[in-house]
Amino acid sequence: MSLRKASVLELATAAYELEARVLRGLLRRDAEGRWWVGETPVEEWLSAYEGHEAVLILASLSEETPLAPRVCRTCGREYVGWDCPHCREVRRRLRGR
Repeated sequence: MSLRKASVLELATAAYELEARVLRGLLRRDAEGRWWVGETPVEEWLSAYEGHEAVLILASLSEETPLAPRVCRTCGREYVGWDCPHCREVRRRLRGR
C-alpha cells in the first residue's frame, strides 16, 4: 500500500474516532446525474447535515501522488506520512503500550 493511501485511511480512521460519518467506495454518477459513493447516494447522505456547519474532505485512494517529506516540529527529523514515526514510537513506549 502506498504511503499516500495509508495516510488517507489514517485520516478516515481519525474521523471515525471523532464519530464523524465517513463514506468509502467508488465515486460515480448515474444516468440521472446523481452522485454515488459505493451504494450510497451522496445527496441523501449529505442531507443528514443540512443546516450544520461542516467540513467535507474527499481524498482519492487511487491516486499515486507521492507525499512530500515533512520535518517534525518536536524532534526535527524528516519523515513521510501522517505523523513522525520516531515520536509516535516514543509516545507509545512512554504510555506503556
